[in-house]
Amino acid sequence: MLGVTAYPLARAVWLSLYSYRITDPAGREFVGLRNYGVVLSDHLWWSDVLTTVLITVVTVAVELVVGFVFASVMHRIVFGRRLIRTSILVPYGIISVVSAFAWRYAFALDTGFVNHWFGLGDFAWFGHRWSALVVISLAEIWKTTPFMSLLLLAGLALVPRELLEAAEVDGATRAQRLFRVTLPNMRAAIMVALLFRTLDAYRIFDTVFVTTSGAQGTETVSFLAYRQTIIRTALGLGSAVSVLLFASVLLIAAVFVKGFGVDLARARGER
Repeated sequence: MLGVTAYPLARAVWLSLYSYRITDPAGREFVGLRNYGVVLSDHLWWSDVLTTVLITVVTVAVELVVGFVFASVMHRIVFGRRLIRTSILVPYGIISVVSAFAWRYAFALDTGFVNHWFGLGDFAWFGHRWSALVVISLAEIWKTTPFMSLLLLAGLALVPRELLEAAEVDGATRAQRLFRVTLPNMRAAIMVALLFRTLDAYRIFDTVFVTTSGAQGTETVSFLAYRQTIIRTALGLGSAVSVLLFASVLLIAAVFVKGFGVDLARARGER
């Protein structure tokens, strides 16, 4: 952990305090917190944060709903259970870069088949901000919904069958059993699933890199850090962006962990 986590993090914090370019190692200069001021005062940072939050909210929300549907199917099915579970989990086993290339190919103007199928002519999906974000979101949803469904399936297995049967005997409808029995008993599993997927979605990079390379207003915070560090070779600014990204992830995790703690207490019947 010290080698792969603590040291790189400490190194990034240290580099963020310097004006430092790889192409000019002798010109390294200590600037304190100036890099953070430059990043936070730039509209590009806030634009990328907005784009990242938008992708995160949309993908995680859709994945939660669709993942719950898949989890319900896997939980209730009797015949062919292993085949169904394996089929649903296949997209999650595909490498993110490979998945992104497949989606880019499908929606490409010259080689894509989506326009042909839906009669969209020469519509350039990656030539507009919102259509490009739609493709990126669809690629993420297709890739990671199985992970969400796997976590929710574990939560469904913890719902007491006796409560569902008692609610059915009392005349509760299917919707009432869902919202008053099933979901309340799955709050801990839902919080864990939302936590893991939100943290992962907020750090999205592979899909954006392969499909648009951050063009058309699709740049995310992770891609901004990559562009500053690798393309512009500005290690100081790039490290500052990376540290701010890490701080954002910690903030998100703190919010979810607090909510997760409340749900655990309620699940145990504590007040």
